[in-house]
Amino acid sequence: MSNSYELKAEARERVGKGSARELRRNGMIPAVIYGDKQPPVSIALPYKDVTMKIHSGGFMTTIATIDVDGKKIRVLPKDYQLDPVRDFTMHVDFLRISKNTSVTVDVPVHFINEEESPGIKRGGVLNIVRHTVEVNCPADSIPESFIADLTGLDLGDGIHISGITLPEEVELTITDRDFTIATIAAPAGLKSEEEEEAEAAEEEGVDGEDGEAEGEDGATEEGESEE
Repeated sequence: MSNSYELKAEARERVGKGSARELRRNGMIPAVIYGDKQPPVSIALPYKDVTMKIHSGGFMTTIATIDVDGKKIRVLPKDYQLDPVRDFTMHVDFLRISKNTSVTVDVPVHFINEEESPGIKRGGVLNIVRHTVEVNCPADSIPESFIADLTGLDLGDGIHISGITLPEEVELTITDRDFTIATIAAPAGLKSEEEEEAEAAEEEGVDGEDGEAEGEDGATEEGESEE
């Protein structure tokens, strides 16, 4: 699990668009803490601190402690909204965490040993089908990432979820198939050996058929001239 961190927040009594706009003008971000069968708590967080955490990676899978006017609450970020034009953080939702809380999260996949993949050495391209994998697990046991090893993979080979080791207590949300994480794809202009052999065999077959046809035509013409 990623290292935890702490954010200082202020409780806010007023909510609504007007209050939120005022907070943003003052360098704060409106947020809410909910869950664990307790009333939601509306708070304001420093824009700089939250934005730094969002862009540093692992924000959605890292438990945080929020200090709300001296009261510390353990939370997990569940959603955040960005301004579609300015990429400005507009709002954050936090889920209150207790020792028995289970969560559904998207865990990022990291790929290693690209230099050990024959397919990539031949010019192949790593085609990532899933950058994250959704799992259910205890809030205190969220994996920081899953590791996909590319060692030995050739053109056309792939990595499936069955090839990734999951920690104990971590369960997939998709259980009805062995879904693909990534494949080694041939780049444009590069054909696999199998394709080249198939095309060569097909061309040889066509040439042989043409030769037989010509032989039959020649025999017919000679017979007609003798008559």
